Amino acid sequence: MDEATVADWLECYITAWRSNRPEEIASLFAADAVYRYHPWDEGADALHGRDAIVASWLEDPDDPGSWVAEYRPWAIDGDRAVALGTSRYLATDEAPEAVFHNVFLLRFDDDGRCVEFTDVYMQRPD
Repeated sequence: MDEATVADWLECYITAWRSNRPEEIASLFAADAVYRYHPWDEGADALHGRDAIVASWLEDPDDPGSWVAEYRPWAIDGDRAVALGTSRYLATDEAPEAVFHNVFLLRFDDDGRCVEFTDVYMQRPD
């Protein structure tokens, strides 16, 4: 992997999140990928397989106009990458704006699909 390839993957990640199109989500991940919403997700707490990842994303999708996100590669070593960024959920009548600082721990296969994804995030205080 190189910086440009990881940056492209991150842009595709945002595009898939915005579109909620199953084929765009699926294109990001290897068939046997493991996806962790939290760094402590192991075993049954992690998502196993592309189909499970797609289903989870679509279970309670975010409205495309309700958030903005920006991520960038921070470090790359062989098939592994670390990305930094922010996810900002816009204020609504029911909830104030929420900003999350994200660190993505990524591992890719030879085809550029993610085989391991771990999100480490922290919400910015008000």
